[in-house]
Amino acid sequence: MKKNESSVTSLITAFSRAYHSMYDTPHIFNDYIAKNLLTQEEFIDIRENLINSIELFNQDIAEKLKNKPDEILKWITQIQLSPTPLSRAAYCEQVLKNEIALGVQQYVILGAGFDSFCLRNQELHLEVFEVDHPATQENKKSRLANDEIPDTLHFVPGDFTKDFTIQSLVKEGFHPEHKTFFSLLGVSYYLTKQENANLISTLFSKVPQGSSIVFDYGDEHLFEEKGKFNRVQNMVKMASASGEQMKSSFTYEEMEKMLEQSGLLIYEHLSPETIQQQFFSNRSDYLSAFETIHYIHAVKK
Repeated sequence: MKKNESSVTSLITAFSRAYHSMYDTPHIFNDYIAKNLLTQEEFIDIRENLINSIELFNQDIAEKLKNKPDEILKWITQIQLSPTPLSRAAYCEQVLKNEIALGVQQYVILGAGFDSFCLRNQELHLEVFEVDHPATQENKKSRLANDEIPDTLHFVPGDFTKDFTIQSLVKEGFHPEHKTFFSLLGVSYYLTKQENANLISTLFSKVPQGSSIVFDYGDEHLFEEKGKFNRVQNMVKMASASGEQMKSSFTYEEMEKMLEQSGLLIYEHLSPETIQQQFFSNRSDYLSAFETIHYIHAVKK
């Protein structure tokens, strides 16, 4: 990323959440604030760029939906962009609210992008720490008026590929002795296996027993699976083209071993089939669980 340039992934994810909130029914995850984090010009530009890119996604669909721009946008968004960001966010916030009932006092969002949890849940009075690239954070803050940023929201600049430490969080008011919930959504793919292991180890080195994390990861088929309408292959190619190349995938056994080395146990694992059943069943639109993508809730022993 370049100085003062926000992550392309953050913008596209915000667009997909906004689109879902505005146009899809029923909602898998209703991020009704996402549209406010994009300017009208950005929303229109992303919309037009996606519609004009339909042949890159699927030439047969491009021909079938010719002269139907709204249907093209729906197809691209629901097939390619929205499934994982929507279902992983729904799962994560579902787990988080259960964890709050069990005593969690602070929430750390790693790779926060344009996440809006704190803006949507101010009544929880939960201390929230958003960790991301400084350029993305400054861009996000510029989109919010000062009175829109809750006192409980703390911005922590960080680069997970370098020496990220708990001290970075402590400087912004984080208490290592408090039971903590972490989310790492849409990040693990972009780190090497060793960087993932180092990050998990760092996060859980100081926090107490019962602290936990939810994250998504690609399984061992990530780089060979084509997926429905080639969407898995497209995802990997799009990430590379945007300068945010995917670097790692895991077998379940590799993931279990990595977490165990940091003192964590897998409390819940959602396979693509389980994600389909839990979040996408009985739909009449294009939305369905992404192949090769899994979700995990792991807890410190």
